Amino acid sequence: MTSSGGAPAEVLADSFGAVRGVLFDIDDTLVDLEYAMTTALRDVSEHLLPGLDPAGWARFGRIFTHETTHYYDRYLAGELTFNEQRLLRGRAALGHFGVELDDGEESHGWLTAYSRLQPSYVRAFDDVGPLLDALDAAGIPYGAVSNNVRDYQRVKLDSAGLERIRHLVGTDTVGVPKPDPAIYLEGVRLLGTPAGATLFVGDNRLLDAEGSTAAGLLGVWLNRVGETAPDFDGPEIASLAQLLR
Repeated sequence: MTSSGGAPAEVLADSFGAVRGVLFDIDDTLVDLEYAMTTALRDVSEHLLPGLDPAGWARFGRIFTHETTHYYDRYLAGELTFNEQRLLRGRAALGHFGVELDDGEESHGWLTAYSRLQPSYVRAFDDVGPLLDALDAAGIPYGAVSNNVRDYQRVKLDSAGLERIRHLVGTDTVGVPKPDPAIYLEGVRLLGTPAGATLFVGDNRLLDAEGSTAAGLLGVWLNRVGETAPDFDGPEIASLAQLLR
């Protein structure tokens, strides 16, 4: 691969071949959304769950972030609004511990408090800055493609100090979510790079690595948590630092 000035841009690992552009997922790839969610959840729910031990809070967070994603899938399908899926996930987590939110002021207050606090805890992973620095130095364009609406994710990136990610595609940009090929290819179009020479990196094996590969990109699974997937035979990394030479 070459930089914009024509000199060799020996930035990314050889195993990916000639890379001319890079697209990233956002949540739990560039920004630690799980930390932001679980921290805000505890802040707004401690008065409802007094005395809950650390193991209990860990369980509470897992239910909200990992065991209720079917509500988010319904949001992507247009069956729920974003706030509806968020409230249903909160109710499910609280309900596991015997707390039921009413349908009125109590639910509204919980949701409003969570929505206000969560963005304040959004932060970029430590391995993001060095990689973007290297891509900038090499003249390799990059951007992000997310399964959420563009404006919401724009605020999230800016809050995490990632204003320099200018190219951003959301589900509302082309009207479809991942793994529809159109959403990845819109990112490629914005970068102005060939799909087959564009790396796509994300933490979701199915939506990011396999979905982008099916669309003709070079999909890479960012497996930060060491998930086991014996049937996956594509490129896998544990940190964005592994993309650098």
